[in-house]
Amino acid sequence: MANHMWLARSLMSKYKASLRVPADLRRYGRQPSRNRPVRRFIGRLLRWGVIVAFFVIIIDTAYLFYLAPDWRALAQGDIPKSSFIKRYEQRLANGEQLPALRWRPVYGQAIPETMKRAVIVAEDSRFFQHRGIDLIAFKEAMLSNLQRGKLQYGASTISQQTIKNLVLSPARDPLRKWHELVLTLWMEMRLDKQRILEIYLNIAEFGSGIYGVEAAAQSYWGIPASAFNIDQAVALAASLPSPSKHNPQTNTRRFNNRVEKIMGWM
Repeated sequence: MANHMWLARSLMSKYKASLRVPADLRRYGRQPSRNRPVRRFIGRLLRWGVIVAFFVIIIDTAYLFYLAPDWRALAQGDIPKSSFIKRYEQRLANGEQLPALRWRPVYGQAIPETMKRAVIVAEDSRFFQHRGIDLIAFKEAMLSNLQRGKLQYGASTISQQTIKNLVLSPARDPLRKWHELVLTLWMEMRLDKQRILEIYLNIAEFGSGIYGVEAAAQSYWGIPASAFNIDQAVALAASLPSPSKHNPQTNTRRFNNRVEKIMGWM
């Protein structure tokens, strides 16, 4: 019996010894316990990040609905004043010495096909092929910018410019570009291409205080837009990148070079 008891105690001692962790391993084994607060902090940070991102998305979505115009009214009703026109009116009201505002929207046949074609050729040759965003033009613009080592060319479509002029600001920050992208895609789902082009030609700036093709035709040539010939249509299209500096009145070298290019493309 004594032998059996001794054997049992011996086996129990060996079993307990096998469960003990050596001192050096115990030392290393404490490392995870020291890292546990860090892991908890990172986990908490990630959870708060997800919560904040969720609320940012909700707020930004609500803001986009606030910015968006009444698509049904825009699709068939009167063309409203753009945010750029309203901003110009505010500057005049604040006493800035600026030319008087000239803007008179026109519809349908009052905008000749020559004018529409000139603008499409100059600004967005694939206007009727894309759905608001021209990925081919974007790729070409980025490659050209990389070759030149600077951000010189953009790839904004007529649809994007319409949304920017209509409800957004001239800011170039990423958030504004994001709003422009979402609202452009939204507009393309609600309005047909001809209506988008009609809106654009009525709110685009063609000179200091001159908005829309009708005001431009009256200001530069004293005629209605419906009487445009191809030279006048091309001249207006050539002014679009920077209309305050380069237009039929300033007649700069850069403006004339662009007129020649567009006429060649036409």
